[in-house]
Amino acid sequence: MIASDESLKFGTSGLRGLVTDLNGVPAYAYSRAFAEMLKADGSATAAKGHVLVGRDLRESSPSIAQLCCAALKDSGLVPLDCGALPTPTLAYHGMRFGLPAIMVTGSHIPEDRNGLKFYRAEGEIDKKDEAAIVAWHEKLNIAKLPANARDVYAANPEIDLIAAYQQRYLDFFGADALKGLTVGVYQHSSVARDVIVQMLEMLGARAVPLGRATSFIPVDTEALREEDEHLAKEWAGERKLDAIVSTDGDADRPLISDAQGRFLRGDLVGAITAQYLGVDAIVTPVTSNSALEASGAFGSVVRTRVGSPYVIEGMNEAARLGAKAVLGFEANGGVLLGSSIERKGRRLAALPTRDAMLPILCALASVIEQGKSLAEIGTAFAFMSAMSNRLKNVPNEKTGKFLQRLQQDKAFIDEIFAPLDGASALDMRDGLRITAGNREIIHFRASGNAPELRVYVEAASQARAESLLDWGLSVAARQIGG
Repeated sequence: MIASDESLKFGTSGLRGLVTDLNGVPAYAYSRAFAEMLKADGSATAAKGHVLVGRDLRESSPSIAQLCCAALKDSGLVPLDCGALPTPTLAYHGMRFGLPAIMVTGSHIPEDRNGLKFYRAEGEIDKKDEAAIVAWHEKLNIAKLPANARDVYAANPEIDLIAAYQQRYLDFFGADALKGLTVGVYQHSSVARDVIVQMLEMLGARAVPLGRATSFIPVDTEALREEDEHLAKEWAGERKLDAIVSTDGDADRPLISDAQGRFLRGDLVGAITAQYLGVDAIVTPVTSNSALEASGAFGSVVRTRVGSPYVIEGMNEAARLGAKAVLGFEANGGVLLGSSIERKGRRLAALPTRDAMLPILCALASVIEQGKSLAEIGTAFAFMSAMSNRLKNVPNEKTGKFLQRLQQDKAFIDEIFAPLDGASALDMRDGLRITAGNREIIHFRASGNAPELRVYVEAASQARAESLLDWGLSVAARQIGG
């Protein structure tokens, strides 16, 4: 392992780390490792050696993408430079034409960090592929960049990838699906900021661009900044909007607010999407709201660890067990279509990767079909009030020791949870999810993407959820600090 890449690691979705660590030998070396894996198992031959390379709008992304292209070319493959485009757009094209892909993006994390998402022709790589890439990286042991690594030319794809992606949804929803709606589009620095506006207008809505940024903004759909919440309420108060929509940096996770500028949680967006599509099985991590089972709205609810690779594994298993229409989603809003959907004589092909556009369009189309506001549609699911936040810059070893003690020291957990009538049930699939004696839920887990401890809570009211979240963060801070 090269010493300079020590901040880099595979998390819940791809390889991520500091730009200063990634933008150099590591970006080149990991891309070479990915290429060697594809060559070794025959995937590169099946794709005729072509590999797609896309990127988000971070300042560092073009430079890193150049290194990815150089590595692919030096491996004997043919990189296709797709430029700046949404991650699901890149993945969709790869799956349609049997092409692997690399997306340069740090998603929602700060601009001093970036990452690589790797795709086989079938979709996102899994944990076994991650291990294979790491093994090839160590075997290659690349210590320096080739002299021409930043000067390699890569051809562009022969078709307009964004137009094909938009056509996918135009064909399924129809040109008048959103007619009569006025939708604000919080553009910030999302790579899909223009794509969303165009898509909404293609489906008949009036799109109102808002908040376009000139520098990168780390919009995290799971832990919103106060500035984003304030902006949404301000825009809702100034304009007559049916909703405000946005995405994270690479547009694989949606952000949707109702007409009052109140953002819907990602798992609720997933439930609305599942209801609109009429799926018979949903697959979602343990962090999603417990009301999914209690609502009785879905034939099957499968729980997984956090991260799209685990959701994809769960979707595959649900299909194997007989589910005909499968949708996966995460509490942070990532929605994955695990099987093709037939609805009103129109067909939507499976796209088993996180895609912000599908839930945005399903939520807005539900407003038209049900004749209800987004707030009314969401309330009908009777979700528990849920919130999440994080402690930043927490070393992984400190987080690990805290979680391990919670899992193994009964006296410790009894003492901590005494104010909540103790702990009645523990779920250790991902960190520790505790159902307290008073039936409230608090979940501690290490982020897979950054040195952070995430805290999730569920309670009977918003006020109580806020209080419980503050309590959970303070408990974690005291223990980790101590």
